[in-house]
Formats: sequence, C-alpha cells, structure tokens
Amino acid sequence: MKAITRVLTLSRRSQDHRDMEPKIKETSWNPEIEKQILKQWEDSKAYEFRLEGDVFVIDTPPPYPSGRPWHIGAAAHYAQIDMIARTARMQGKNVLFPIGIDRNGLPVELYTEKKYNIRMHETDRAEFLNLCSTALNDLEAEMIQIMKSLGLSGNFSEYYRTDSEQYRSLTQATFIELWKKGMVYIANRPNNYDWVTGTTIADAEIIYEEIPTKLVYMKFKIKDSDMILTIASTRPELLCACQAIIVNPDDERYSSVIGKSAIIPVINREVQIRTHPSAEKEFGSGAVMACSYGDQNDVALFRELKLEEIVAIGKNGRMTEVAGAYSGLKIKQAREKIIEDLQNQNLVEKIENINHRTPISERSKIPIEIIAMEEYYLKQKESVEKIKELGSKIVFHPSMHKQILMNWLESITIDWPISRRRFYGTEIPIWYCKKCSEPHVPEPGRYYRPWKDPSPISKCTKCGATEFVGEERTFDTWMDSSVSPLYVSKYNKDKEFFKKTYPASIRPQSKDIVRTWLYYTVLRCEQLTGMTPWKDAWIMGYGVDEHGAKMSKSKGNVVDPLPVIQKFGADTFRFWSASEINLGYDFRCSEQKIETTKKFLSKLWNISRFLSGFPIIKSATTTPTDNWILSELDKVVSECRKGFEDYNFFVPSTSIREFTWNLFAAHYIEMVKGRAYSTGFSEEERDAAIFTLHKVLSTLLALLAPITPFITDYLWQQIQYSDKTVHKEKFPQAENPQDWTRFTKPITEFNSNIWNKKKEQNLSLKDAIEVEIPEDLHQFAKDLKAMHNLKP
Repeated sequence: MKAITRVLTLSRRSQDHRDMEPKIKETSWNPEIEKQILKQWEDSKAYEFRLEGDVFVIDTPPPYPSGRPWHIGAAAHYAQIDMIARTARMQGKNVLFPIGIDRNGLPVELYTEKKYNIRMHETDRAEFLNLCSTALNDLEAEMIQIMKSLGLSGNFSEYYRTDSEQYRSLTQATFIELWKKGMVYIANRPNNYDWVTGTTIADAEIIYEEIPTKLVYMKFKIKDSDMILTIASTRPELLCACQAIIVNPDDERYSSVIGKSAIIPVINREVQIRTHPSAEKEFGSGAVMACSYGDQNDVALFRELKLEEIVAIGKNGRMTEVAGAYSGLKIKQAREKIIEDLQNQNLVEKIENINHRTPISERSKIPIEIIAMEEYYLKQKESVEKIKELGSKIVFHPSMHKQILMNWLESITIDWPISRRRFYGTEIPIWYCKKCSEPHVPEPGRYYRPWKDPSPISKCTKCGATEFVGEERTFDTWMDSSVSPLYVSKYNKDKEFFKKTYPASIRPQSKDIVRTWLYYTVLRCEQLTGMTPWKDAWIMGYGVDEHGAKMSKSKGNVVDPLPVIQKFGADTFRFWSASEINLGYDFRCSEQKIETTKKFLSKLWNISRFLSGFPIIKSATTTPTDNWILSELDKVVSECRKGFEDYNFFVPSTSIREFTWNLFAAHYIEMVKGRAYSTGFSEEERDAAIFTLHKVLSTLLALLAPITPFITDYLWQQIQYSDKTVHKEKFPQAENPQDWTRFTKPITEFNSNIWNKKKEQNLSLKDAIEVEIPEDLHQFAKDLKAMHNLKP
C-alpha cells in the first residue's frame, strides 16, 4: 500500500536515528508559550476576515458584564464558539467571527445602585448613565482579557458594544421601520410588573418556581341568608380588589347561589356570584375570587366579564388607598395582617401550607404583580405561524432544543410589550406634540435621546403645533439583542456586505435564552427582512458545580475562570470544555476536572517530542502494522469529521484522546520503535515506520487544532510539518480504502497478554520471553518480536 505524499519534504537519512536530537527541546508543555503564540497570531493577522469565497458568519452572543467573576460555564461556552470558527476555517471558509459586549439593561443598573448605594429614579439621569458606563468598562475589560487568553480568534480590533451610538441607532432605525409598517402600537392593559426594578417585563422574562405559601380558606357570607361560601386563595391581600365570585357552571354544589351576592370578609363589600368554566372544581373549595389582578386568569376574566378594575397594588409594590387599613403595607406584610384579621373575626375555615407555582421576575427574582400600565407593543401574535415555519427550517444542534422554541410559540397569547421605565437602555425615539399628544418618530440614521435632545420634528402632523415633549422610556433590552445578526452584517449600511453575510451561518447560545434572544431575533429579522436570521442554531447547556448544583456567589460554589486559565493554560481549559461537555446538556465544572485533562496534553507533548527526532519522510511503502494504525486513524478522522460537522466537540475530543492514548501510544509506537531506529530492519521498513508515525501525528494535530489551538500550532511549527500555521491547513480526510481495523482486538489482546505474563514472571518489558505469535498475527510478527523481545 502506497502512502500519501506530505507537503514538506526533508532529505532521507540513512544513518541510525537512535542518536538524533529532538527538535523540541522542552520536556513539557509550558502554558506561558501561549502568550507568544497569541502575539504571532495578532501580528500576522491570521484570522482576518475576507469578503470572498465561501463566507461563514457567526452571530456571536455578546456577553453581559454583570459582575465578577465571569461564569466559568460562559467561558467554556465561548471556547467552543471559537472551535466552531476554527473548524469552519479549516473547512476552507472565510469566517466572520464578530466580538461584541452586551451593555444594555437592568443588571448594570442594579450593579450600579448597589455599588454606589443610590436609587436610579432618585439620581440625575445623566449622572446615573455615566456611573453605569464606568462600571461596565471595568467589568468589560476583564471579560475581553479572558476571551483573548482563551485563544478566541474573533475580531477584537473591531469589537462592538450594544450601548454604542452605532448599535443603538440601528435598534432605533429598526423600530422606526416597524412603526411605519404599522407593527407598533400603544395600549393601556394589565402587564407583568416587577416592582423592585420598577418596570414592565415581557412573558419571556418570567420564570416559574414552586414557592411555599398559605392557601387560606375564607368565609364569604351570602347576602340575606345564613349561608357561608368558602373560598380558597393564596392572595387574601387582594380581597379589596375582588369584583366577582366565580364557580364552575357544572359544579352542582353552588347551583343554589349562582346570581346571588356575597359579602367580602373584612372589606364588607358585595360582589356577585357568577359562573365561568375556568373555575376548577378540584382546586380549594371550587369557588374563586376574580381580583385585579392575581394572575393572568384574572386578567382574562375581567376582560371577558367586563369587570371594573380596582388598583390594589401600586408601582412601588405597596397596597394603595383602596386597601383601607392595609394601605401602604408591602404585599407580604398586607397578606400576613389580613390573615391575622380574618382569623380574629372567625372568618377562616382552615389554612393549608402548599407549594404554589409562582411567576418570578428573571431579573430581580421576586414574584411579579400584574398592573395596568400604558406601554408600547410590537405585534407578535400574528407572526406565530410564520415563525413556526421558519423555526422548522433552522437546524438545531442538538435537535431536541428546537422544542423549546416550538413550546414557547404555542404559549404566546399577547403582543410583546417593548417599553421599559429604566434608564440604561436604548431610548424609544418618539416625541409627542405638546398640544395634542400625537406621537412622532424621526427619520432613521442617527442616535436619538428624546429625554434630553431637542425634537427633530418641526411641526405636528395632526394639529400643526411646533412644541414637543420627548419620550422618557427605553426599550426592552431584547429589542437591542435581537438585531445582532443585522448589525454584524451591516444592515442598511453596506448592501454588498449584507448580501454576502446575511443570513448568518450559525447562532451559538445557551438554552435558557431560546425563548427570548433566539425567538425575538427570528421575530424581528423576519419582520424586517422576510428571512430567518441564520441557518443553524447551536444550543449549549448550563455549567453547574461538581455536585450538579447551580453556581451562585451566595452558595460559594462559583469557579473564576481567569485564575484557572492562568494556572493550567487555555488549551487545558479548552480540552476540558470539549471533552466534558456533550452538546446541549448541562455540564459539571471544577478545577480538579480541568486539571486532569492536562494529562492528555502532556501525553501529546511527549509523543511529539519523541517524533520530532525523526525526519519527515515524503512517501513510503507501508507494512501491515502501518496499514493497521492508518486504518484506525481513518476511523478516527471519520468520527471527528462527523462531530465537527455537528459542532459537537465532545465527539472528536474523546475519539482523539482514546485513539492517541490507548492505540497510537500504547501499541503502535511501541511496536515500531525498533523499526524506526532501524534495529534489524531494512531502510525501506524504517522509512515506512517514520512516515506512518509522522502521518498519524500530523493528522492528530490537524484534528485537534480547533480544540487546542496553541499546543497544536506550536508542535506543528516545531516539527516543521509545513511552513505555515496549522490553522491554515485543510481538515484531514479518510484516505485508506482497505480496512485493517479487524486486527485491532487481536493485536491489543496479544500485547496485553505479553505484558501481563512479564509482570507475573517479574520480568521487565525489555526482557526476553518465549511466546508463540498466533497465526492471524503472523504478518505483524516482525514488529511484535522487536516490541516484546520474543525468543525465536
């Protein structure tokens, strides 16, 4: 079997290679070398994007600098995004790998309030924005440092910020475009409200938790009778906002009281008893209060039954004046006080301690309230079927996470409230006529700050007045994040660039923001371009601690990635990320796990150092032993290519490690050492061994290059496999048509058997031993005899 020809040809040596000095002098891999390699890549502009040929665009998630330390799971996530970029380059593609920092929204406001002990709405807006920006700059610098130290091959020289004028002007321009299309409207309706942060939030920003609470069975007196109607509720503080009692029309227990009035306990106001199918006969007593607003079911009831809203909870999270004696109390305080009063008046039948599924603000982690407020809405209900169609065409990696998107689409019942009562975000570009309040939007193209900028509109289109008042609200931060693929492709800025880079090739992100960032991006990009924003979506799981628990500062189980990277090196961290994480699933993070992966890099280094003492042979006629390991190598190449094509780096990392450690190093190298040193072998046999050793190692280095870019590039250049970086090489392909892998089991079992026998006989591995070689291994006999020093 003829071997393939390598690119670099060195002269063939005929002398005994036993005394050849290895090109690699260092006895172990030093992570400090990574800094030198980083500088080489930067100086040579190794990863510069060119708008030509087969273009591959990554819609890189801009990380949010919300505090120290940066989550180790996020660092692992970005290491794998870089593996995607490097894989695409080695597939011959020109890769646009943008780097951005997400700097809008609530987290930085909360961070700034805590850091400076101030309240946003009690601080001058311009001063507060400046404090936020300063805080973000410090946190951002550390994130950029971590990303660079990890070897990310992104475009750091032009990294963007979502709070820059350029980015915010795009957010505003897309809003103006949708406004003109009639996709935006203003309405006063009940909204999810986070009273801690003081703003409306969308359904997608809510999580549900099982929270221990009290289910209070309260006694309502039926008017003009001695009958008592028992109603169970977890929200007795909303008695003052009760406008009806609802029972199921099929619940025979209440047939005699339907249409009558009940007296609200403590509040002493009459409400009518009505029927509605939403009342669950099995929950509590089967009778429920319709209050404004305990949950979304209340919202639907008030709308359907045309009930008059009573505002019981204010924007400050306290009971309003309609609560009477409970006015001014926080919600929890009011609940406890009214339960006490109900008990004192013998108006409680019983109290059950239950776990209640409660909507929680994803940001502040407190239960949300539902309060009627005037907000701007972006139409989304009418787009659901179109998004389902587009979503079905997006290839998800892994495919199981597509269901997160589909489930979310099924749950959408209202349009998207996009306005927020916060400061640090992109301002809504609207000015209102001072005389008639007609809203006006300016022409797109620049960044507008209506709360401080003079109106760009000179005359009201409705009444002709010339004085205007600027909007003070900002956008939901997902309005910014959802245009990231448009920003990186220069939407409405460079038509030729946009044409070649949109839709993007892939969106990498974590699974917890599929229903927000992924969904909103598909929605907005479809509304603006009529197309899906990318072809593939790559979804990663969560990084948890070594026991499987969520990491948090309060638990003390957070691992800071920066000192870990500095201690063990980026490649150790990256190989841990690849070999530990099965795409789409949660993964455990610990310094000990990361440290153990260093052993493989040490093994790779030792193999490479040993082989660097042998010349590179252009071609050779390979022996059966060489054919066997090359067949096994082909199997590894095929497995790796499949893993790389699916962006699942767990597959190539584990396949390469198993092959390198358990076959190449343990068996093949030991079998051909004697032949490589020309001990009792012909020059042709020696060259075949050396050729195959280098063929296997160079292939492994090329396969590992996207995963561990530093050590592979260093070894590639030190051994001189070519005169360019390994990252400019093409991915290896399977080359050998003959399959010799059927010999793997008999070869490895024979070798293990000999080693065990020598151990049993207290012999060293170099000592001679008398063992008969099985007939099916006769074609490997010469190498096996040399390997084990078998007696004739």
